Amino acid sequence: MSGAFSAHPEPTVFIVNVIHAHEGKQDVAFRIIQDIVHYVAKRKVGFLWSSLAKSTDGETVVNIEAISGAGDVEEFFSDPVFAAKFDALRDVSEFEFHTYQVNDLVLPTLGNQ
Repeated sequence: MSGAFSAHPEPTVFIVNVIHAHEGKQDVAFRIIQDIVHYVAKRKVGFLWSSLAKSTDGETVVNIEAISGAGDVEEFFSDPVFAAKFDALRDVSEFEFHTYQVNDLVLPTLGNQ
């Protein structure tokens, strides 16, 4: 499977993790969430793709992850290894995550008139 943009995409569910790293811990927080995402990518059918980013101010890490459905979140957390990896973030950050259902996709129209 490879990721691609489409003018008429399938409905997608996204998880957005916002990780507020403790001072000086952004790189550690990034490595922890990166490890979690790679773990999920190898083991969970509902995983579609993820984009990981560090803020330029050194304070946050963001994981935007596409999954097949909102129920995947419960399945991921029911895995004790996944849950333990996620708990490791508590040592270096405070974090939150939300689940989103895509309702609109806006593509550039400049030059397409």
